[in-house]
Amino acid sequence: MTRLTVNDRPVHFLMDGDTPLLWALRDAANLTGAKYGCGNGDCGACTVIIDGEAIRSCLVSLDEVEGRFVTTIEALSGDRSHPLQQAMAAEGAVQCGFCTPGFIMAGAALLAKNPRATREDIASAIPNLCPCGAGPRIVRAIERAGRAMRSRERLDSLPVPGLDPAEAALDVPAIEPEPAKTETSE
Repeated sequence: MTRLTVNDRPVHFLMDGDTPLLWALRDAANLTGAKYGCGNGDCGACTVIIDGEAIRSCLVSLDEVEGRFVTTIEALSGDRSHPLQQAMAAEGAVQCGFCTPGFIMAGAALLAKNPRATREDIASAIPNLCPCGAGPRIVRAIERAGRAMRSRERLDSLPVPGLDPAEAALDVPAIEPEPAKTETSE
């Protein structure tokens, strides 16, 4: 039984202590932003922030995070207004989206420590993989978010991502099928 704080809430996992944090978050806490990619820490899709550090959640067990503070993508900003989330959208850095939460969490941890991160800093701190090829745009997004954080500017050029449920479906009138044509003899 492991006690820790996840997204500023105390959590008590009733799971085996050897369980990877990734599976506890996804299966027990229903926090599915961290993705299973490779299972050996190479891809970074499962990255979360633990006590301020970007950590691959597939590589740490529940026993290893006992008493620690974990932040997942779900809590980075409730309205997706974090500068890095906004910069990712502004730079078109989201391709398929699978690796995006891991990049955002790794980038957010880096920028919290160093908002003046250079491309070299980014490359060494964030070795995550993006098979879709969005890597250069992701780097630009991290740089842009750093600039916004340093100047305390909000990237208001973009609306906060999301869709109002009222806008999710159009009120389209039903189309009546045409009556079936029948053959008539003359």
